[in-house]
Order: sequence, then structure tokens, then C-alpha cells
Amino acid sequence: DWDDIPPSSALEEISEEEAVQIIAEPLLPLQSSTLRDYVDHSETLAKLVHLGVDLSQVEKRQKAGQLLLTLDFEKDIRKILLFLKDVGVEDNQLGPFLTKNPYILAEDLEALETRVAYLKSKKFGKAEIAQMVSRAPYLLLFSVERLDNRLGFFKNELGLSVKKTKDLVIRLPRLLTGKLEPVKENLQVCQIELGFQRTEIQQIVFKTPKILTASKKRLKQTFDYLHNIMGIPHHMLTSFPQVFNSKLLRIKERHMFLTFLGRAQYDPAQPSYISLDQLVSLPDEVFCTEIAKASIQDFEKFLKTL
Repeated sequence: DWDDIPPSSALEEISEEEAVQIIAEPLLPLQSSTLRDYVDHSETLAKLVHLGVDLSQVEKRQKAGQLLLTLDFEKDIRKILLFLKDVGVEDNQLGPFLTKNPYILAEDLEALETRVAYLKSKKFGKAEIAQMVSRAPYLLLFSVERLDNRLGFFKNELGLSVKKTKDLVIRLPRLLTGKLEPVKENLQVCQIELGFQRTEIQQIVFKTPKILTASKKRLKQTFDYLHNIMGIPHHMLTSFPQVFNSKLLRIKERHMFLTFLGRAQYDPAQPSYISLDQLVSLPDEVFCTEIAKASIQDFEKFLKTL
């Protein structure tokens, strides 16, 4: 839904097609349509398969197949594997990692080391860098300028401290690798269409970074229901923004059931107050017995009437 893309220059947004241009030409013409057919003849591919690289996935990525056929395991690949292990990618994760990002095998080792050194200079710890690289496999394809530009964007755009900016990208590292357009649009939606204040948006994003990459349509629909139908004010949504990660259907079903029972009370000043957390995060059984004070059978029967 919000895919990472291999990068080109520091600030450019590019597509996977363009990413391919980064890779050194000329590439071997593929005589066969599948990489599998080459495994017997290519020591490099055989070793990558042994590592757990899924060639059927790799060949879906543009020109990645030809790229692998041009590389020599001992000369080109071994040093990158040692580098990745050093960064903290676990042995059993090397295969899945290279399946997602085979392009890293063609990168210049010094450039990769420079990027890691940059993250360390920004006070990201070793374990944090390992986690970020594992969760956003394209991260190390980006130049230092681009990484710096990204960190600056989130810091300034959200008005976060350096520490909070770091925390944000550790939790959702693909913020550094994905496109910025959807993020800018979501920030606009929160401010202009949903009417949140800048300080509220800071809190919301800090608690649930995923909001920055969520579908705008879903964000608007969920807000509309919570705010306009259920009457939840902005400040309460700011306190529990996780509600935006919930399925709207679940919120609707539970709210309608509580309304039917006369228990839909979301005002903390009232004794029978139900928090957004209780509304969305409890399993059905617990929600029914503890919050709705009804049986799960009652709930299921009620849902059939909708």
C-alpha cells in the first residue's frame, strides 16, 4: 500500500523503473525466464539460494535477476554479507533481506559504511540501526544527503525535538525510505479537513506514526464517524489516536450495540464512561461482558439485525 522504493539522488522521488537505472549496465540477456534455471550453472545463485534468497521473488524485481548473474559471490557478495551481519542483520534474516533488496549487492561498500556512520553520528544506537535496516530493507540504498533531508523534514514539519524525531523513525523506519507526498497530504488532511491543531498532530503522530502513511479516505471516514456521529471531541482523539488504526466496521458495530443498550457514553465526566481504548481494543467476549454488560450471543444476534 505504501511501498518502499529504491532511491536515486538525495531529494528525488523515484519509481522502481528509475531505480533500475542506478544499476550498472550492461546486463546479461536472460535466455530463460526464471532464475531457477541458472542455479546449476551459477555458483553465486546456488550460494544465495542456500542463504535463503527466494529467486522467484527476486525475479519480479526489475533487472534484479540479471544483476545477480553479473556478480561474483567471493568478489562482490561476501563483503556485503559480512557488512550486513556487522550492521546487525541476523544470519537467518539475510535471505529474506536480500529477497526484498537484492540491489544492495551492487552497492559500493564504502558508501554503505558511510551511511551507517551517518546514522551513528545522529546517535542512533547499534541495535536501533539493526532494527531499522531489517524493517526498511531499502534504507541503506539512500545517500547521506537524503537521510539527512528526511530527518530534517520530520523534525521541522512536525516540530519535534531531535530525540522524538529519532524515536519516530526507529518505530517506523520506512518513513525514511517511502515517498514524502502521501505524508505531506496526510498532515494537510489532519490539519485542514479534520481540524486538529499543530500540537495535537504532533501528539497523534508521535503516538501512532502509521497515521502518516494511512489511507486518506480511511482516515477521513473514521474521523467523521468518531467525531460527527459519536461526538468524540478532538482532544480525546488526540489522547487515543490508536483508534484510527482500528477497522471502522468494528467501531460502528460496537458503538451501535452500545447505543441499542443505552450504554454509549464517551464523556469522561460521566460515571458510565467508556474509553476509546475499551471500545476498540478489547476482544469481543471481554467487550461484551465488561463494557456492554451483555452476552456475546446478544451481540451476535444484534449484528444480524444490522
